[in-house]
Parts: sequence; structure tokens; C-alpha cells
Amino acid sequence: MKRAFVTGGAGFIGSSLVDRLLADGCAVVAWDNFSTGQERFLEAAQTHPAFTLVRGDNLDAPALTRAMAGCDIVFHFAANADVRFGLAHPERDLQQNTIATFNVLEAMRANGIRRIAFSSTGSVYGEAKVIPTPESAPFPVQTSLYGASKLAGEGMISAYCEGFGCEAYIFRFVSILGARYTHGHIFDFYKQLREHPGYLAVLGDGMQRKSYLHISDCLDAVLRVVCTSPAAKTPPRVQIYNLGTAEYCQVRDSIAWICGRLGLKPELRFGGGQRGWVGDNPFIFLDTAKIRATGWQPKLSIQQGVVRTVEWLMENQWVLDARA
Repeated sequence: MKRAFVTGGAGFIGSSLVDRLLADGCAVVAWDNFSTGQERFLEAAQTHPAFTLVRGDNLDAPALTRAMAGCDIVFHFAANADVRFGLAHPERDLQQNTIATFNVLEAMRANGIRRIAFSSTGSVYGEAKVIPTPESAPFPVQTSLYGASKLAGEGMISAYCEGFGCEAYIFRFVSILGARYTHGHIFDFYKQLREHPGYLAVLGDGMQRKSYLHISDCLDAVLRVVCTSPAAKTPPRVQIYNLGTAEYCQVRDSIAWICGRLGLKPELRFGGGQRGWVGDNPFIFLDTAKIRATGWQPKLSIQQGVVRTVEWLMENQWVLDARA
């Protein structure tokens, strides 16, 4: 891996990956349309001689193809991750997740690039019947447009690998936490508590069971696989890994950790019901035996990840205005 192309390179996970790749001696081209990405996340990278930032959109196929020239691997981490409001703009998931992935694959083909790492999601399992859910679990009816669009992207990647001899690493994430976190329940709760510390509105009944993973542990797993996997030498050409911790928590637990770090005791106002919105899976817990078999282990618990995320938001309140 000499020169990596990172889509969504100014985003939460993408910019963190950029910094890790540069630190590991890899040249990096970051590609982002800055719809949600933040240029401040790339301040350190922009001082590095092996870094290039290109502003562009995955739906602009010719520009994407030009920008990718000279790279030998693609980390496709750009996506619309707005699961909650997906039904309000159904075309967005199709365009930014599925069609964008097709454009990335075609740009790779045009440039002779044969390796891709893809950030998928545990949402592709829908409301799984098998808990913890392994990579081999049968797919149920899809419950979110986001999950469906990511699953479509996985399918195209697999077909390109078989048809054109590419190599792919697909990572099905739980929700990722940590520095540069800009959307999700901690962000929403922190923003609420900053505006009205006396009460907190919570979607659903707070009994939803969720799993989370800290960004540092996430990137450790991704790079362990990409840098050591023999997928190019032995079938199958596509390697799929669940990424998460071997634990889960209730939303009520996360609220307690957030409020404890902030020193607040707000009134909790629950919306009621098992789901906060259409597609909100009330129980997410992935089987991570496959990634653990590589020697990877998460260093941080969910509670530690939640608290560190709150602390980062406390120190970087500018991001609340940037994401307003």
C-alpha cells in the first residue's frame, strides 16, 4: 500500500483514517464534497508532504476517476449516514451510497486499481434473528433505506471482484464513537443538554440495546485486515468482517454515562415504544469472532468510548455550530 485514496476523507472516520495512513508512511489522497466533512479535521494532514486534498463528489464520475489516478487502494468511507431521516429523502441513500459506490468501482476499473476497503454497516442485518449476529447470518427484510443502500453497495463490490478480479474488504460497523464524532445519539444528547440541561428528550423507551466501538479500535481492526489479509491469494476475493465490541448497553446506560460526565441530572422524557424511528433496530449486537481471530481486540469499553466522546465534544463545541 503506497498511495491510498480515501472517499469521505474529511469526515469523522475518513479523516481519522487519513491521519493513521500518513503516520504509517502511506501517501494519501483525500476526496470529499464537504457536505458533512470538516476541513478542520484535516489541519494536521495538510502539513504533511504526502497528503493531497481534492474537493469533489462521488456522483461526478469523471472528476472522481481523474482524482484516483496513481493510487493503489481505495478506502470507500463516504456515505449518507442519516438513518433516522432516510424516509424524508429516499433518493439520498440511493445516490450517495449505492450509485456513489458504483462510480467508485468504475473509477477503480478505469485506473487499474484492484483493492477496496468498504465501510458497510451492521444495519444490513435488519432486525436479526441470530444474536450476536455473525457475518454468515441470513439477511432478513431490510428495515432502513440506509441499510438497504449499503447492502446494494456490498453486492456490487462482490460482483466487481468476481468479474474483474478485484480484492475487497467489507467492514460491517456498529456505531463508531470518539474524536471528530459529528452525528449520532451522543451528539444529539449533548446538544440538547447544552441548550436545556434540565431535561432530555429521548426517542423510544430508552431500553434499546446497542453496541458501539471507539474510532481508534475501529481503525486498528481495519488496518490489521487490509495490511495482512491473504484475500488476494486465496478465494474468496471478498473478505467480510463485523466490527464491534463483545458487549452492548441500553440507551439508558449511555444517558447515565453522558450525564454523569457532565454532572447533570436531567428529567428524562421518553417518546415511548421500542423504536425511536422507522428502521431503528431495538437490539444490535454483532458476533466479532472473525476479526478477533486475527489477533485484534478492542482496547476501550463502550462506557470509555462514550465518555471520551463527550469529553471531545466539550473541548470542540465549534462542531455543534458547524453541523447545525
